[in-house]
Amino acid sequence: MPYEPVIGLEVHIEMQTQSKMFCACPVVDSVSAPPNTAVCPVCAGHPGTLPVVNEKAVEYALRVALALECTVNPVSIFARKNYFYPDIPKGYQISQYEQPLAEYGRICLQISQGEKVIRIRRAHLEEDTGKLTHVEPAGAAQPYSLVDLNRAGVPLLEIVTEADFRSAEEVRVYAMALRALVRALGVNSGDMEKGVMRIEPNISIRPIGQEAFGTKVEIKNLNSFRALERGVAYEIKRHEQVLTSGGAIAQETVGWDDAAQATYSQRSKEDAHDYRYFPEPDLPPLRVSAEWVERVKAALPELPIARAKRYQRDFGLSATESTFLAEEAALGEYFERVTEAGPIAARSAFAWVTGELLGLVNTSNGGFESIKVLPQDLAALLIMVTEGKINQATAKTVLTEMFASGRKAAEIVEAGGLVQVSDGDLIAQLVAETLAENPGEVASYRAGKLTVANFLFGQVMRKAGGKANPQVVRTVLEQQLG
Repeated sequence: MPYEPVIGLEVHIEMQTQSKMFCACPVVDSVSAPPNTAVCPVCAGHPGTLPVVNEKAVEYALRVALALECTVNPVSIFARKNYFYPDIPKGYQISQYEQPLAEYGRICLQISQGEKVIRIRRAHLEEDTGKLTHVEPAGAAQPYSLVDLNRAGVPLLEIVTEADFRSAEEVRVYAMALRALVRALGVNSGDMEKGVMRIEPNISIRPIGQEAFGTKVEIKNLNSFRALERGVAYEIKRHEQVLTSGGAIAQETVGWDDAAQATYSQRSKEDAHDYRYFPEPDLPPLRVSAEWVERVKAALPELPIARAKRYQRDFGLSATESTFLAEEAALGEYFERVTEAGPIAARSAFAWVTGELLGLVNTSNGGFESIKVLPQDLAALLIMVTEGKINQATAKTVLTEMFASGRKAAEIVEAGGLVQVSDGDLIAQLVAETLAENPGEVASYRAGKLTVANFLFGQVMRKAGGKANPQVVRTVLEQQLG
């Protein structure tokens, strides 16, 4: 029996505010900061303390909700979500349940089959939990866990989709698009390896044509696109194998073991009533005025999806190329500034920015915001290639030097004597010398082994110190080989 996956996503996004959701403690890097140094009686859950809502966190959440075309509710309610775990200092989490901040949004994805709209069910504010570090000492000592409350109380926005996904690819594309969105909005760094964006897919399968959903399994706290896609694909396959063999799927929460490339059971999946939600008695209803919503909406930047469509329209790039540029704001901005700096084909600018230059950036562990090669400097280099002053190979060498030293292309070319040689007579002489030095290869070529021409071309370029015009070399080489 053929099955189809039915998948919904819950994504937890930390709001990149200066202070926590309900207290004045600073938001610190949960990876590098000393444990339990950004904690106060409020976020540690001491009796008698009172929470106060962080206005900036609400504003950041509004940015995301409006960018996702959600309806913002003028009144939303904070609730206590009760459960007991070592990283929940209060024994409950302040969240939103029946009356969330925003509902009924959408996002349009570019997948391999074309465009697909994913519906957003809700977006609600809550506080993050603490962080557990599990220790397994050597020898006979018992394992134990350490609790760090630096992250407890950090503002979170949870975004819940409808069960609109039908493949692991769609899930990955959505997660990448959402990460690009929150980065463009300035509300989250997108550093998934630090846990500032955590993804939890709910996966079930059903016979094709059936309306009712199957039993769902949730994968907890995935923090990389690779783990997300592989985890979802694994669960889909596992569900198919269990049902095909006559078994039943248990509703549960599972984790992803990257080393084993498999999921493992954690606990049975709770339903909403298990959390005993009730309105948070220490917080009044959150009221968001229409004027506030309009101010936030008016200040939204160009969003990645709109930017990608503009790149397709204005620069003739493909949907994949446009999405790649749009999802990395600094990369896209750099590309645009290169094209604005001179008469350069968009295709050439895209190839150099996302190829040679991005490769150099990646090996330097830096970013486009801090590199020494300004967009106008790369444009000047590409114009030299277009005008035939240097060839592609020389340009790559020059760019490497520009990246390391910050010197201009013209300065490097002049100092190194790298101007391209296009003199037909000189190139004809170099070709003749090369053919005389390689009689065996010439004979092979004339006997029908045409690929030898590439070897001879390389020899001519070597004689010319890499500075010869490749087009002229190929033309003269063909002439002299007959």
